[in-house]
Amino acid sequence: MGDWWKQWLITFGQSHSLLLKTLDVALVLALIYVMLVLINERRTLWMVRGFIVLMLASALSHQWGLELLNFVLEKLVIGCAVAMAVALQSEFRKFLERLGRGELRQLFQPANLALPKSDSVIDEIVEAVKELSKNRIGALLIVETTGAIDERDFSVPGVKLNAEVSKELIQTIFQPKTLLHDGATLIRGSRIVASGIILPLSGRTASRQLGTRHRAAMGITERVENCICVVVSEETGSISLAERGILNRPLTIVKLKEGLEDILSPTVDREAVAPGLLSLGKTIITRVVSFISRLLGLPSTASRDKK
Repeated sequence: MGDWWKQWLITFGQSHSLLLKTLDVALVLALIYVMLVLINERRTLWMVRGFIVLMLASALSHQWGLELLNFVLEKLVIGCAVAMAVALQSEFRKFLERLGRGELRQLFQPANLALPKSDSVIDEIVEAVKELSKNRIGALLIVETTGAIDERDFSVPGVKLNAEVSKELIQTIFQPKTLLHDGATLIRGSRIVASGIILPLSGRTASRQLGTRHRAAMGITERVENCICVVVSEETGSISLAERGILNRPLTIVKLKEGLEDILSPTVDREAVAPGLLSLGKTIITRVVSFISRLLGLPSTASRDKK
């Protein structure tokens, strides 16, 4: 009886240890998945992948007793974590906000991607900006890229319009004598959602040549990652495009159109990360099954399908 009890305790301890290790790995994978869902872009995915590789290398070096290599990798992981926190500050801010509100379910849900803007919508925006720039009429357009912007990110939400995008309407809104010309105009899909929106200003030190519109464009794109801003200067008529707090200026009409098409059109670089993860997981599983089949001398799935 005593031997049986000891054997049961040993088995239970081993199972408990295996369960804790499995839980540890599962929690790390869940945290990585949340980060990728919040980032939601493949161009940033490579940076996250590199960070994960460094973490795995650090863990393996510690497991194998490579003390010096483990020391170097640990410091490198910490430095990369700080750099990522700076580069992805808007994503980390969203993560902390959702965590603070208790929106745990939303953390694991990929953002609903907005439909890519059609060529006609881009053309209407470009034509409107061309005329505004030509006449030196100041303008500020917010264009959503993925998902809807939370109105709480605006200082003042503005006036609801819900109208079809057209160059005539955009030009009319920003005429100096209209009541809505001072604020920003929000474009979602093929609709103008609202105008007269007051945006938070960027806290960065900017050139003296930049006015309030430019600082507002930098401020909202710093705070919200799923939008871009098109700015027309009232003083010079120059055109600027703001994305992730970075202002690209001055732009020609051709460069503006190319930039909008590159950002708003469906491309591999701006594909959602979550579907990519599922595809990657299926590929890995398929290759593992194929390897085991070859190892055991079993017919592969492709061979069975051909039969």
